[in-house]
Amino acid sequence: MNAWEFEKNNLEKVMSYSKEYMNFLDNGKTERTSCKEIVKMAKEKGYISLCEAIKKGNIKKGDKIYAINKEKAVALFLIGEKEIQEGMKIIGGHIDVPRLDLKPNPIYEESNLGFLKTHYYGGIKKYQWTTIPLSIHGVVILNDGTKVDICIGEDETDPVFCITDLLPHLAKDQMTKTMSEGVIGEKLNVLVGNMPLFGEEKDKVEKNILKILNEKYNMTNEDFLSAEIEVVPAGKSRDLGFDRSMILSYGHDDRVCSYAGVKALLDSESTLFTCVALCVDKEEVGSNGNTGMHSKFFENVVSELIALEGNYCELKLKRAMANSKVLSADVSAGYDPNYSDAYEKRNSVFMGEGVVLTKYTGSRGKSGCNDANAEFMAEVRRIFDKGEVIWQTGELGKVDQGGGGTIAYILANYGAEVIDCGVGVLSMHSPYEVVSKVDIYEMYKGFKSFFNINL
Repeated sequence: MNAWEFEKNNLEKVMSYSKEYMNFLDNGKTERTSCKEIVKMAKEKGYISLCEAIKKGNIKKGDKIYAINKEKAVALFLIGEKEIQEGMKIIGGHIDVPRLDLKPNPIYEESNLGFLKTHYYGGIKKYQWTTIPLSIHGVVILNDGTKVDICIGEDETDPVFCITDLLPHLAKDQMTKTMSEGVIGEKLNVLVGNMPLFGEEKDKVEKNILKILNEKYNMTNEDFLSAEIEVVPAGKSRDLGFDRSMILSYGHDDRVCSYAGVKALLDSESTLFTCVALCVDKEEVGSNGNTGMHSKFFENVVSELIALEGNYCELKLKRAMANSKVLSADVSAGYDPNYSDAYEKRNSVFMGEGVVLTKYTGSRGKSGCNDANAEFMAEVRRIFDKGEVIWQTGELGKVDQGGGGTIAYILANYGAEVIDCGVGVLSMHSPYEVVSKVDIYEMYKGFKSFFNINL
Protein backbone atom coordinates (compact mmCIF):
# COMPACT_ATOMS: atom_id res chain seq x y z
CA MET A 1 0.00 0.00 0.00
CA ASN A 2 1.17 3.52 -0.77
CA ALA A 3 1.72 5.23 2.57
CA TRP A 4 1.13 8.70 1.10
CA GLU A 5 -2.39 7.67 0.08
CA PHE A 6 -3.05 6.25 3.54
CA GLU A 7 -1.77 9.37 5.32
CA LYS A 8 -3.38 11.92 2.97
CA ASN A 9 -5.37 13.37 5.88
CA ASN A 10 -2.29 13.46 8.15
CA LEU A 11 0.21 15.27 5.96
CA GLU A 12 0.70 17.99 8.56
CA LYS A 13 1.82 15.36 11.09
CA VAL A 14 4.14 13.77 8.52
CA MET A 15 5.78 17.10 7.74
CA SER A 16 6.00 18.15 11.39
CA TYR A 17 7.73 14.91 12.38
CA SER A 18 10.15 15.29 9.46
CA LYS A 19 11.02 18.84 10.46
CA GLU A 20 11.87 17.71 14.01
CA TYR A 21 14.00 14.89 12.64
CA MET A 22 15.86 17.24 10.30
CA ASN A 23 16.66 19.51 13.22
CA PHE A 24 18.08 16.50 15.07
CA LEU A 25 20.24 15.63 12.05
CA ASP A 26 21.60 19.16 11.76
CA ASN A 27 22.56 19.28 15.45
CA GLY A 28 23.94 15.74 15.57
CA LYS A 29 26.57 15.39 12.87
CA THR A 30 28.69 12.93 14.89
CA GLU A 31 28.00 10.16 17.38
CA ARG A 32 29.03 12.49 20.22
CA THR A 33 26.71 15.31 19.20
CA SER A 34 23.89 12.85 18.43
CA CYS A 35 24.26 11.41 21.92
CA LYS A 36 24.15 14.92 23.39
CA GLU A 37 20.96 15.73 21.45
CA ILE A 38 19.26 12.53 22.60
CA VAL A 39 20.10 13.22 26.24
CA LYS A 40 18.80 16.78 25.86
CA MET A 41 15.52 15.43 24.45
CA ALA A 42 15.26 12.89 27.27
CA LYS A 43 15.86 15.45 30.02
CA GLU A 44 13.11 17.64 28.59
CA LYS A 45 10.75 14.68 29.03
CA GLY A 46 11.73 14.12 32.66
CA TYR A 47 14.38 11.41 32.28
CA ILE A 48 17.06 11.23 34.96
CA SER A 49 20.55 9.77 34.77
CA LEU A 50 21.37 6.28 35.95
CA CYS A 51 23.58 7.83 38.64
CA GLU A 52 20.60 9.80 39.97
CA ALA A 53 18.48 6.64 39.99
CA ILE A 54 21.17 4.78 41.93
CA LYS A 55 21.33 7.58 44.50
CA LYS A 56 17.55 7.39 44.86
CA GLY A 57 17.98 3.69 45.63
CA ASN A 58 15.03 2.15 43.81
CA ILE A 59 12.93 2.23 40.66
CA LYS A 60 9.22 1.86 40.06
CA LYS A 61 6.79 1.70 37.15
CA GLY A 62 6.89 4.86 35.06
CA ASP A 63 10.42 5.89 36.04
CA LYS A 64 12.42 7.38 33.17
CA ILE A 65 16.16 6.76 33.15
CA TYR A 66 19.02 7.36 30.72
CA ALA A 67 22.56 5.98 30.71
CA ILE A 68 25.44 7.38 28.65
CA ASN A 69 28.40 5.36 27.43
CA LYS A 70 31.48 7.59 27.07
CA GLU A 71 29.50 10.32 25.28
CA LYS A 72 29.13 8.12 22.17
CA ALA A 73 26.20 5.83 23.02
CA VAL A 74 23.08 6.14 25.12
CA ALA A 75 20.22 4.00 26.39
CA LEU A 76 16.82 5.31 27.53
CA PHE A 77 14.58 3.20 29.81
CA LEU A 78 10.89 3.61 30.59
CA ILE A 79 10.30 1.24 33.51
CA GLY A 80 7.27 -0.97 32.98
CA GLU A 81 4.74 -2.65 35.21
CA LYS A 82 6.37 -6.08 35.02
CA GLU A 83 9.76 -6.93 36.50
CA ILE A 84 12.67 -6.47 34.10
CA GLN A 85 13.45 -10.21 34.26
CA GLU A 86 10.19 -10.85 32.40
CA GLY A 87 11.74 -9.15 29.38
CA MET A 88 12.10 -5.74 27.79
CA LYS A 89 10.90 -4.22 24.55
CA ILE A 90 14.01 -2.82 22.89
CA ILE A 91 14.49 -0.67 19.81
CA GLY A 92 18.21 -0.69 19.05
CA GLY A 93 19.93 1.44 16.44
CA HIS A 94 23.30 3.10 15.94
CA ILE A 95 24.39 6.73 15.74
CA ASP A 96 27.79 6.35 14.08
CA VAL A 97 27.95 7.14 10.35
CA PRO A 98 30.52 6.55 7.57
CA ARG A 99 32.95 9.45 7.53
CA LEU A 100 36.61 10.49 7.42
CA ASP A 101 38.68 10.52 10.61
CA LEU A 102 41.86 12.56 10.97
CA LYS A 103 45.01 10.49 11.44
CA PRO A 104 47.03 11.03 14.67
CA ASN A 105 49.62 13.08 12.75
CA PRO A 106 47.41 14.70 10.13
CA ILE A 107 48.78 18.10 9.17
CA TYR A 108 51.32 18.65 6.40
CA GLU A 109 52.25 21.08 3.64
CA GLU A 110 52.96 20.33 -0.01
CA SER A 111 53.47 22.84 -2.86
CA ASN A 112 52.15 25.81 -0.85
CA LEU A 113 48.99 23.93 0.16
CA GLY A 114 48.06 22.74 3.63
CA PHE A 115 46.37 19.35 4.07
CA LEU A 116 45.02 17.03 6.75
CA LYS A 117 45.45 13.30 6.28
CA THR A 118 42.46 11.06 6.95
CA HIS A 119 41.48 7.43 7.44
CA TYR A 120 37.99 6.61 6.22
CA TYR A 121 35.54 5.06 8.68
CA GLY A 122 32.97 2.53 7.48
CA GLY A 123 32.00 1.52 3.98
CA ILE A 124 32.25 4.43 1.54
CA LYS A 125 32.75 5.00 -2.16
CA LYS A 126 35.86 7.13 -1.89
CA TYR A 127 35.33 9.11 -5.09
CA GLN A 128 32.06 10.52 -3.68
CA TRP A 129 33.99 12.49 -1.06
CA THR A 130 35.95 14.65 -3.50
CA THR A 131 35.01 18.24 -4.41
CA ILE A 132 32.16 18.60 -1.91
CA PRO A 133 32.16 21.10 0.99
CA LEU A 134 33.29 19.44 4.22
CA SER A 135 33.14 20.42 7.88
CA ILE A 136 35.30 19.39 10.81
CA HIS A 137 33.87 18.18 14.14
CA GLY A 138 35.35 16.57 17.21
CA VAL A 139 37.07 16.87 20.54
CA VAL A 140 40.67 17.60 21.51
CA ILE A 141 42.16 16.83 24.90
CA LEU A 142 44.94 19.35 25.43
CA ASN A 143 48.20 18.50 27.18
CA ASP A 144 46.89 20.03 30.43
CA GLY A 145 43.77 17.83 30.30
CA THR A 146 41.41 20.51 29.04
CA LYS A 147 38.69 19.18 26.74
CA VAL A 148 37.92 21.35 23.72
CA ASP A 149 35.00 20.87 21.31
CA ILE A 150 35.63 21.66 17.65
CA CYS A 151 33.07 22.53 14.98
CA ILE A 152 34.16 24.35 11.83
CA GLY A 153 32.16 24.57 8.62
CA GLU A 154 28.52 24.50 9.77
CA ASP A 155 27.90 28.18 10.46
CA GLU A 156 27.28 30.35 7.40
CA THR A 157 30.27 32.50 8.34
CA ASP A 158 32.61 29.50 8.76
CA PRO A 159 35.10 28.35 6.15
CA VAL A 160 34.62 24.89 4.69
CA PHE A 161 37.13 22.33 3.45
CA CYS A 162 37.37 19.91 0.53
CA ILE A 163 39.23 17.03 -1.09
CA THR A 164 40.43 17.88 -4.58
CA ASP A 165 40.04 15.80 -7.74
CA LEU A 166 41.87 15.74 -11.06
CA LEU A 167 40.55 17.88 -13.89
CA PRO A 168 39.09 15.89 -16.85
CA HIS A 169 41.70 17.39 -19.20
CA LEU A 170 44.48 15.52 -17.36
CA ALA A 171 42.53 12.48 -16.16
CA LYS A 172 43.30 10.12 -19.06
CA ASP A 173 45.01 7.54 -16.83
CA GLN A 174 42.59 8.00 -13.93
CA MET A 175 39.57 7.41 -16.18
CA THR A 176 40.88 4.00 -17.22
CA LYS A 177 40.85 2.75 -13.62
CA THR A 178 37.94 1.10 -11.85
CA MET A 179 35.76 3.31 -9.65
CA SER A 180 37.34 1.84 -6.53
CA GLU A 181 40.85 2.59 -7.83
CA GLY A 182 40.20 6.08 -9.22
CA VAL A 183 40.49 7.64 -5.76
CA ILE A 184 42.44 5.68 -3.15
CA GLY A 185 42.28 6.05 0.62
CA GLU A 186 45.66 7.72 1.01
CA LYS A 187 44.57 10.45 -1.42
CA LEU A 188 41.61 11.51 0.76
CA ASN A 189 43.61 14.46 2.04
CA VAL A 190 41.56 17.47 3.11
CA LEU A 191 42.63 20.85 1.73
CA VAL A 192 42.73 23.35 4.62
CA GLY A 193 45.00 26.28 3.72
CA ASN A 194 47.20 28.24 1.31
CA MET A 195 48.35 31.38 3.17
CA PRO A 196 51.87 31.32 4.68
CA LEU A 197 52.86 32.49 8.14
CA PHE A 198 54.85 35.56 7.19
CA GLY A 199 58.48 35.62 8.25
CA GLU A 200 58.89 31.84 8.46
CA GLU A 201 61.49 30.00 6.36
CA LYS A 202 59.84 26.58 5.86
CA ASP A 203 56.45 24.87 6.25
CA LYS A 204 54.96 28.34 6.25
CA VAL A 205 51.39 27.29 5.36
CA GLU A 206 51.37 24.48 7.91
CA LYS A 207 52.63 26.82 10.60
CA ASN A 208 49.93 29.36 9.78
CA ILE A 209 47.22 26.72 10.11
CA LEU A 210 48.64 25.65 13.47
CA LYS A 211 48.74 29.30 14.56
CA ILE A 212 45.04 29.69 13.74
CA LEU A 213 44.15 26.51 15.65
CA ASN A 214 46.22 27.63 18.62
CA GLU A 215 44.56 31.04 18.72
CA LYS A 216 41.04 29.59 18.52
CA TYR A 217 41.36 26.33 20.46
CA ASN A 218 44.69 26.68 22.33
CA MET A 219 45.87 23.45 20.69
CA THR A 220 49.30 22.54 19.32
CA ASN A 221 50.38 20.02 16.69
CA GLU A 222 51.02 17.43 19.42
CA ASP A 223 47.42 17.73 20.63
CA PHE A 224 46.20 15.96 17.48
CA LEU A 225 47.53 12.81 19.18
CA SER A 226 44.81 13.06 21.83
CA ALA A 227 41.97 14.14 19.56
CA GLU A 228 38.98 12.56 17.87
CA ILE A 229 38.27 14.74 14.85
CA GLU A 230 35.85 13.76 12.09
CA VAL A 231 35.37 15.19 8.62
CA VAL A 232 31.77 15.15 7.39
CA PRO A 233 29.74 16.88 4.68
CA ALA A 234 29.02 20.51 5.54
CA GLY A 235 25.56 22.00 5.57
CA LYS A 236 22.04 21.27 6.73
CA SER A 237 19.55 18.62 5.69
CA ARG A 238 17.22 19.75 2.91
CA ASP A 239 13.75 19.00 1.56
CA LEU A 240 14.06 17.04 -1.68
CA GLY A 241 11.69 17.20 -4.62
CA PHE A 242 9.16 19.71 -5.97
CA ASP A 243 6.68 18.22 -3.51
CA ARG A 244 9.13 18.28 -0.57
CA SER A 245 8.32 14.61 -0.04
CA MET A 246 11.88 13.46 0.74
CA ILE A 247 14.89 14.50 2.80
CA LEU A 248 18.41 14.81 1.40
CA SER A 249 21.01 14.68 4.16
CA TYR A 250 24.17 13.22 5.55
CA GLY A 251 23.67 10.56 8.22
CA HIS A 252 20.27 8.95 7.61
CA ASP A 253 21.97 5.57 8.15
CA ASP A 254 21.25 5.09 10.97
CA ARG A 255 20.17 8.22 12.77
CA VAL A 256 16.81 8.08 11.02
CA CYS A 257 16.00 4.87 12.93
CA SER A 258 17.68 5.86 16.19
CA TYR A 259 15.73 9.13 16.29
CA ALA A 260 12.45 7.32 15.63
CA GLY A 261 13.15 4.89 18.47
CA VAL A 262 13.98 7.72 20.86
CA LYS A 263 10.98 9.81 19.80
CA ALA A 264 8.62 6.82 20.12
CA LEU A 265 9.84 6.12 23.65
CA LEU A 266 9.70 9.76 24.75
CA ASP A 267 6.11 9.92 23.51
CA SER A 268 5.16 6.88 25.62
CA GLU A 269 4.09 7.30 29.25
CA SER A 270 3.01 3.96 30.71
CA THR A 271 3.98 0.50 29.47
CA LEU A 272 3.50 -3.10 30.58
CA PHE A 273 7.11 -4.10 29.91
CA THR A 274 10.19 -1.95 30.43
CA CYS A 275 10.82 -0.23 27.10
CA VAL A 276 14.25 0.77 25.83
CA ALA A 277 15.64 3.03 23.11
CA LEU A 278 19.24 1.94 22.61
CA CYS A 279 21.59 4.02 20.44
CA VAL A 280 25.08 2.58 20.06
CA ASP A 281 28.35 3.42 18.33
CA LYS A 282 30.76 1.52 16.06
CA GLU A 283 28.15 -0.44 14.05
CA GLU A 284 29.70 0.69 10.77
CA VAL A 285 33.01 -0.96 11.72
CA GLY A 286 31.78 -4.18 13.31
CA SER A 287 30.23 -3.05 16.63
CA ASN A 288 33.50 -3.62 18.52
CA GLY A 289 35.14 -1.40 21.14
CA ASN A 290 33.80 -0.15 24.44
CA THR A 291 31.04 1.91 22.82
CA GLY A 292 29.88 -0.72 20.31
CA MET A 293 27.11 -3.28 20.76
CA HIS A 294 29.65 -6.01 21.56
CA SER A 295 30.62 -4.13 24.73
CA LYS A 296 29.03 -4.92 28.12
CA PHE A 297 27.52 -1.43 28.44
CA PHE A 298 23.90 -2.40 27.90
CA GLU A 299 24.16 -5.57 29.95
CA ASN A 300 25.77 -3.63 32.81
CA VAL A 301 23.08 -0.96 32.82
CA VAL A 302 20.31 -3.57 32.87
CA SER A 303 22.11 -5.19 35.83
CA GLU A 304 22.05 -1.88 37.69
CA LEU A 305 18.32 -1.48 37.06
CA ILE A 306 17.55 -5.02 38.23
CA ALA A 307 19.53 -4.26 41.39
CA LEU A 308 17.37 -1.17 41.93
CA GLU A 309 14.30 -3.41 41.75
CA GLY A 310 15.77 -5.38 44.67
CA ASN A 311 17.25 -8.84 45.19
CA TYR A 312 19.66 -8.81 42.22
CA CYS A 313 21.02 -12.07 40.88
CA GLU A 314 22.69 -12.99 37.60
CA LEU A 315 19.84 -15.33 36.71
CA LYS A 316 17.45 -12.36 36.61
CA LEU A 317 19.78 -10.61 34.17
CA LYS A 318 19.92 -13.68 31.93
CA ARG A 319 16.15 -13.99 32.01
CA ALA A 320 15.73 -10.29 31.20
CA MET A 321 17.90 -10.55 28.12
CA ALA A 322 16.48 -13.85 26.90
CA ASN A 323 12.86 -12.77 27.40
CA SER A 324 13.29 -9.50 25.53
CA LYS A 325 11.83 -8.60 22.17
CA VAL A 326 13.86 -6.37 19.88
CA LEU A 327 13.44 -4.31 16.77
CA SER A 328 16.95 -3.91 15.38
CA ALA A 329 16.41 -0.43 13.98
CA ASP A 330 18.48 -0.08 10.85
CA VAL A 331 17.90 1.05 7.28
CA SER A 332 17.52 -1.00 4.12
CA ALA A 333 18.30 -0.36 0.47
CA GLY A 334 15.47 1.47 -1.25
CA TYR A 335 14.73 0.22 -4.75
CA ASP A 336 16.38 2.53 -7.27
CA PRO A 337 15.09 2.07 -10.86
CA ASN A 338 18.29 3.66 -12.17
CA TYR A 339 20.20 0.64 -10.85
CA SER A 340 17.54 -2.04 -11.12
CA ASP A 341 20.05 -4.78 -11.99
CA ALA A 342 21.24 -4.84 -8.37
CA TYR A 343 17.79 -5.61 -6.95
CA GLU A 344 15.33 -8.49 -6.98
CA LYS A 345 12.18 -6.46 -7.48
CA ARG A 346 9.67 -8.85 -5.92
CA ASN A 347 11.55 -8.62 -2.60
CA SER A 348 12.73 -5.02 -2.70
CA VAL A 349 11.98 -2.05 -0.47
CA PHE A 350 9.99 0.69 -2.19
CA MET A 351 10.11 4.35 -1.26
CA GLY A 352 6.76 5.63 -0.01
CA GLU A 353 5.41 2.23 1.02
CA GLY A 354 6.14 2.50 4.73
CA VAL A 355 8.41 0.98 7.35
CA VAL A 356 10.34 -2.18 6.41
CA LEU A 357 10.56 -5.54 8.18
CA THR A 358 13.67 -7.45 7.13
CA LYS A 359 13.60 -11.06 8.28
CA TYR A 360 17.30 -11.57 7.59
CA THR A 361 20.31 -9.59 6.38
CA GLY A 362 23.77 -11.06 5.89
CA SER A 363 25.41 -11.73 2.55
CA ARG A 364 25.68 -14.61 0.09
CA GLY A 365 23.85 -17.45 1.79
CA LYS A 366 22.67 -15.34 4.76
CA SER A 367 26.21 -15.28 6.18
CA GLY A 368 26.34 -13.34 9.44
CA CYS A 369 22.58 -12.84 9.65
CA ASN A 370 20.11 -13.10 12.51
CA ASP A 371 17.10 -14.52 10.56
CA ALA A 372 14.10 -13.76 12.76
CA ASN A 373 11.76 -16.54 13.86
CA ALA A 374 8.46 -16.80 12.00
CA GLU A 375 6.57 -16.52 15.30
CA PHE A 376 8.14 -13.14 16.11
CA MET A 377 7.65 -11.93 12.55
CA ALA A 378 3.94 -12.74 12.92
CA GLU A 379 3.75 -10.91 16.26
CA VAL A 380 5.27 -7.72 14.85
CA ARG A 381 2.95 -7.93 11.83
CA ARG A 382 -0.05 -8.04 14.12
CA ILE A 383 1.23 -5.15 16.24
CA PHE A 384 1.77 -2.99 13.16
CA ASP A 385 -1.63 -3.87 11.75
CA LYS A 386 -3.31 -3.09 15.07
CA GLY A 387 -1.44 0.24 15.20
CA GLU A 388 -2.52 1.08 11.62
CA VAL A 389 1.07 1.21 10.47
CA ILE A 390 1.85 0.91 6.77
CA TRP A 391 4.64 -1.62 6.44
CA GLN A 392 6.40 -3.76 3.85
CA THR A 393 9.04 -6.45 3.74
CA GLY A 394 12.28 -6.38 1.81
CA GLU A 395 15.83 -7.56 1.31
CA LEU A 396 19.02 -5.64 0.71
CA GLY A 397 19.38 -6.68 -2.92
CA LYS A 398 20.06 -9.68 -5.13
CA VAL A 399 21.34 -12.78 -3.36
CA ASP A 400 24.81 -12.79 -4.93
CA GLN A 401 25.14 -9.01 -5.30
CA GLY A 402 26.47 -8.28 -1.81
CA GLY A 403 24.79 -7.71 1.52
CA GLY A 404 25.19 -6.18 4.94
CA GLY A 405 24.54 -6.59 8.63
CA THR A 406 23.16 -4.87 11.73
CA ILE A 407 23.36 -5.25 15.51
CA ALA A 408 20.49 -7.80 15.40
CA TYR A 409 22.60 -10.92 15.85
CA ILE A 410 24.36 -9.51 18.94
CA LEU A 411 21.15 -9.15 20.94
CA ALA A 412 19.85 -12.41 19.50
CA ASN A 413 22.87 -14.15 21.02
CA TYR A 414 21.27 -13.59 24.44
CA GLY A 415 18.21 -15.52 23.27
CA ALA A 416 16.08 -12.45 22.58
CA GLU A 417 13.60 -12.37 19.71
CA VAL A 418 14.99 -9.92 17.15
CA ILE A 419 13.98 -8.65 13.74
CA ASP A 420 15.44 -5.85 11.62
CA CYS A 421 13.11 -2.92 11.07
CA GLY A 422 13.75 0.45 9.40
CA VAL A 423 13.18 2.42 6.21
CA GLY A 424 14.44 2.33 2.66
CA VAL A 425 17.30 4.67 1.78
CA LEU A 426 18.57 5.76 -1.62
CA SER A 427 22.31 6.41 -2.08
CA MET A 428 23.08 4.69 1.22
CA HIS A 429 26.57 5.38 2.68
CA SER A 430 27.08 8.34 0.37
CA PRO A 431 27.70 11.86 1.68
CA TYR A 432 24.05 12.71 0.97
CA GLU A 433 21.41 10.00 1.42
CA VAL A 434 17.67 10.10 0.63
CA VAL A 435 14.64 9.00 2.67
CA SER A 436 10.90 9.46 2.16
CA LYS A 437 9.15 11.57 4.78
CA VAL A 438 6.11 9.30 4.92
CA ASP A 439 8.29 6.23 5.44
CA ILE A 440 10.02 7.73 8.45
CA TYR A 441 6.66 8.76 9.90
CA GLU A 442 5.35 5.20 9.52
CA MET A 443 8.51 3.96 11.23
CA TYR A 444 7.84 6.25 14.17
CA LYS A 445 4.26 4.96 14.35
CA GLY A 446 5.52 1.38 14.13
CA PHE A 447 8.06 1.85 16.92
CA LYS A 448 5.49 3.51 19.17
CA SER A 449 3.04 0.67 18.50
CA PHE A 450 5.74 -1.87 19.36
CA PHE A 451 6.31 -0.21 22.73
CA ASN A 452 2.65 0.20 23.60
CA ILE A 453 0.70 -2.70 22.08
CA ASN A 454 0.88 -6.09 23.79
CA LEU A 455 -0.70 -9.16 22.23
